[in-house]
Amino acid sequence: MAYVDQFQHADDVVTHLNSIVPQIGTTNPLLAAKYTGFVSIAGIAVYELAIKDIFTEFARKKHKTFGHFVDEHFNRINNGRIKLQVIRDDYISRFGKKYKERFERKIQKRSHDYLLAHHRDIKSAYGNFITWRNQFAHAGQMNSTVTYNEAVQAYEDGKNIVHCLAESMVR
Repeated sequence: MAYVDQFQHADDVVTHLNSIVPQIGTTNPLLAAKYTGFVSIAGIAVYELAIKDIFTEFARKKHKTFGHFVDEHFNRINNGRIKLQVIRDDYISRFGKKYKERFERKIQKRSHDYLLAHHRDIKSAYGNFITWRNQFAHAGQMNSTVTYNEAVQAYEDGKNIVHCLAESMVR
């Protein structure tokens, strides 16, 4: 399965909720906040799956046994282990300096271009989205300063980090 196929699960949830949340948000802001948390859970889940697919596919192209090893290793990752720094320093660096440097270049370029075009920082969006998910899933906290639309936008912006990873992990 291509890594981008993983996004479809959360994309379907977002599409459905986009038709519900605007009406709910005006009458029941607490429920709208819960949907915001739900979007973050769904989004982080697909990020995890996509990241695993990227590394596993890369390893399989190198060697069948290496692919099996990487697949087993990434079966144990969780939301706390997909932060940008972890991807860069713990995962990519194990594949070699060349891939880490390529990832850094792609992130910097995409971040710069995206900021100019959309006035949003993909690195901040990605990091914030993980934080919001963790607050909701582990502490039951609904961030009162984040709207549903902001969470959806952060999910979409954060996909760019995953795309940069995929573009970096090629032979």
